[in-house]
Amino acid sequence: MVFVLILFCNRFWVLIWLLGIAATIFFCLRQWIQRYKKKLHCPESENRLHVGIFHPYCNAGGGGERVLWCAVRALQNKYDNIKIVIYTGDIDATPSSILQKAKNVFNIALEVEHISFVYLKQRHWIEAGKYPHFTLLGQSLGSIALGLEAVCKFPPDIFIDTMGYAYTYPVFRYLAGSRIACYVHYPLISTDMLKKVQYRQSSFNNKAYVARNPFLTWIKLNYYRLLSKTYKWVSCCSETILVNSTWTENHIVDLLNVPLKTHRVYPPCDIEHLKSLEHIENNEEILIVSVGQFRPEKNHPLQLQVLYELRTLLARDEALWNRIKLVIVGSCRHEDDYERLHNMEDLAKHLSLENSVEFKVNVKYDELLNIYKRAKIGIHTMYNEHFGIGIVECMAAGVIMIAHRSGGPLLDIIETSEGCQNGYLATEAVEYAASILNIILNSAETNQNIVYAARSSVERFSEKEFDDQFLRAISPVFV
Repeated sequence: MVFVLILFCNRFWVLIWLLGIAATIFFCLRQWIQRYKKKLHCPESENRLHVGIFHPYCNAGGGGERVLWCAVRALQNKYDNIKIVIYTGDIDATPSSILQKAKNVFNIALEVEHISFVYLKQRHWIEAGKYPHFTLLGQSLGSIALGLEAVCKFPPDIFIDTMGYAYTYPVFRYLAGSRIACYVHYPLISTDMLKKVQYRQSSFNNKAYVARNPFLTWIKLNYYRLLSKTYKWVSCCSETILVNSTWTENHIVDLLNVPLKTHRVYPPCDIEHLKSLEHIENNEEILIVSVGQFRPEKNHPLQLQVLYELRTLLARDEALWNRIKLVIVGSCRHEDDYERLHNMEDLAKHLSLENSVEFKVNVKYDELLNIYKRAKIGIHTMYNEHFGIGIVECMAAGVIMIAHRSGGPLLDIIETSEGCQNGYLATEAVEYAASILNIILNSAETNQNIVYAARSSVERFSEKEFDDQFLRAISPVFV
């Protein structure tokens, strides 16, 4: 008994000793960062606010990057006394090449003299491929390490996260004394993810062997619940939370219970220019387009399955089938994305679709516009897409969209009711294929009515509307 008591006391004092060391390191680091912050903010720039925007993949060229660059432009237009610093892990890209890509891909011009970049060398800590198991936990802890590198290199007055790395918020708030704001594309954990694990449904983030095993399911369910609790705590460090859709808003409010500081701000879409595009008629080709990054959740293999099912439906009309072509446009961020692209090319060959599918990677904006002009139909296959910028842009360009019956497309974008239909919704490959066939066989008047309704409905997703709503929602941290 005495031995157990001595052992307990020893462990208790060891714990106290470790906590003391941790507290000392924290306060010393905080003091150093605060002094460094004062040194960086020299007297000549006393009235200038330094705004740090955390976007480790700022050169990726996806929808999230359009949000980033439109946010930067809106802030520059609104505030004269700010200096914007972007934290990026794209160490192989120069500032000029990054800003030029923003111009080429999104047609966004910025005041480059008031933008600087902080290059982060530890981005590999947030790569999903680094964590074959407990990926979300690994990436969350990795983001803390990346956040520490960022805050040590440049502690800002205002910190804005535009990629959803919530575990960086305490780092900037408590070490640098920064005011925090964030734009959330999708929550780290959603109630849908919890339900899939609880009801043992396999998906890209719930492997089949886990779904089949009750014990592994119990472990994963409690793992998700623990993550959701820590996610709530770190997210509450943000003074204002911007979300990109009704779906994301519902989940954030449900998880965090902060309805008063949650603001729905739809992502910016380049609809004005796209609405002016004139479709190029080509009776020899029926072009179907898909736009989206080559990420696993985008479910590109389903698009090939759709084309396979469409060929089955057109088995007796070979001439019509030979006119159909699917163009999959997407961007690749790293080696994992390129591997997925190569797997898609192999799957197309396996399904004997290589002559009916074309992959286009990291295309320039002008080339994308040319594809929009030629396309008649668009497909988007991600389940619970948080919003769907690519869907909106296709609709604005006069492309008739078929999207997954879930998430943002269902709640915010596409209306299928008779009389105000602006697109189609589907779930399974057969349903997508049937919708494509309907569009092909529709009268020109029916399709024109859908296009007109779609172009009218996307006004609320314009860049101007984003600027107004973004500045309104972000204003609390600038007070």
